[in-house]
Amino acid sequence: MHQQAGEASVDESRGLSGGCVVERVSLPDKVQQEMLSRLRRIEGQARGVQRMVENQRDCTEIISQLASIRAATYSASLLLLKHYARACWADASGDRSVEGTLDNLIELMLRLS
Repeated sequence: MHQQAGEASVDESRGLSGGCVVERVSLPDKVQQEMLSRLRRIEGQARGVQRMVENQRDCTEIISQLASIRAATYSASLLLLKHYARACWADASGDRSVEGTLDNLIELMLRLS
């Protein structure tokens, strides 16, 4: 598959529902760095919550931090899903079933909800 600047490259293997066969997406360097940065920030937030629990901090503060972690993981998931969807769509333009690709992407989106 030809990869243009900013596009994800793919490693093909069996997909969720037989549509998209992309499982591994090789993210562009800039996107990979952003993803890693987000994950490190989430890791730091999780460690902060652990300290809050150890120090028996107020439950409302802990819940607030957990909500922030949830929002951050959701945002990171959307970033990855965006690039995965592009790779799947590019894959569907070949011999793959467009309907199967859409079903696969919808299934992934529902996992996030």
